[in-house]
Amino acid sequence: MSKLLQKAYDPELFRKEGHELVDLLADYLKNSGSGKTKKVIDWIEPDDLYEKWKNYFEKDIPVNEFFSDLIDQSIQLHNPRYMGHQVAAPLPVTALASMVGSLLNNGMAIYEMGPVSSAIEKWIVTHFAKLIGNYEADGFLTSGGTLATLTALLSARQTVLESDIWEDGLKDKVAIMVSEQAHYSVDKAVRIMGLGASGIIKVPVDNDYKMRTDQLEPLFQKAQSDGLKIIAVVANACSTSTGTYDNLTAISEFCSSKKIWFHVDAAHGGGVLYSPKYKSLLAGMEDADSVIIDLHKMLLSPALSTLVLFKNSDDSYKTFSQKAQYLWENEQDKEWYNYAKRTLECTKLMMSVRFYSIIQAYGSEIFDDYVTRQYDLAKEFSDLIKTDPNFELATEPMANIVCFRYKENKETDLNKLNSQIRKTSLENGEYYIVQTELDGETYLRVTLMNPFTEIEHLQALLEEIEKIAKSIE
Repeated sequence: MSKLLQKAYDPELFRKEGHELVDLLADYLKNSGSGKTKKVIDWIEPDDLYEKWKNYFEKDIPVNEFFSDLIDQSIQLHNPRYMGHQVAAPLPVTALASMVGSLLNNGMAIYEMGPVSSAIEKWIVTHFAKLIGNYEADGFLTSGGTLATLTALLSARQTVLESDIWEDGLKDKVAIMVSEQAHYSVDKAVRIMGLGASGIIKVPVDNDYKMRTDQLEPLFQKAQSDGLKIIAVVANACSTSTGTYDNLTAISEFCSSKKIWFHVDAAHGGGVLYSPKYKSLLAGMEDADSVIIDLHKMLLSPALSTLVLFKNSDDSYKTFSQKAQYLWENEQDKEWYNYAKRTLECTKLMMSVRFYSIIQAYGSEIFDDYVTRQYDLAKEFSDLIKTDPNFELATEPMANIVCFRYKENKETDLNKLNSQIRKTSLENGEYYIVQTELDGETYLRVTLMNPFTEIEHLQALLEEIEKIAKSIE
């Protein structure tokens, strides 16, 4: 081994730099979580930031100074004024689990390459099956909601069409019914599957942005008359834009009557499984043929890790079927512990360890504490908005997502004004919020992911928005 490699693997150097890094991260957590960090994001234009970093590695900078710069110039998810995208402010214990997983680097394509993390993943699948109420359900973890959705819908196609598409290809004109408010990953998955634009049948939503289940039958009949074979309906639990939960029971009954696949996108909203107060939002999900839940959204874990759960264990093996004799002797055997038989990935992160570390350290009740608090906070914020005549809600929140807009001057182009408010707020960096478009109208949107966020931060946000609006008008 060369001297350089010896230095790079030196355990004592790792010990020293590791302690320094933990100190840096602990200071970040202390300052960011308390709100002492002045800005959530120190906005720099993309090209300018690239110029700053493109030759950074050429400088003689100690590794922990590099880590310090990295922390300072990254978005501060633990800052209570972070209210933007659906990304968790991860628990510190998951960072420790991530470090262990990264160094051990057990690939998990097959059991012998990741025995412990494979066994833990099996426990997580069983744990969620019990939470949902389907004790026979089976599944696995995969790298994010987009891949999870694609995996589930590929299985739906293989199962409903009852043909070996993996070997013979697709012979039917196939379509999937989705809410107008479905996440764009569903659209992406359908197109990757080769179904094209005609393969996506969008179901209208009502005034609260829930799927209009009364439209399922007429749309199904029209699709049939157009020569399309509907294989699945995708329900939101909850939608990304507004946090709205569809009527899962009604959709389940429709799918059952048509003998088609019922898929629930619970990437964001599945966390209410842990909340006795809000779990009823998922009534009917126990009958879904497949469900996805992002552990890195409302379950306090770092990205990426998504659960894909199938009501029928056999369906979880139908998506992929491929000969790889150098990995396993019996390719057709259903071996839960050889995950490459069921996932798109051949190599997988030890993602199960991160989620499991939370339950091992704090028990599953921490998820009830967190999810219930964040959903309650959204309702409290919506009540605050309703008392201020300068603002209006898009809809009453069902989750921890609140869509609203500034409206004091109704003669102003409100779409342009609210979009400019969001842009100015981003560049200021004091808060991080996003925007969305609903029925052609632009709304500001907050997703209350951060357990450090309190109602006083949200009151201050409204004051900040009003101040920005007046400076624009």
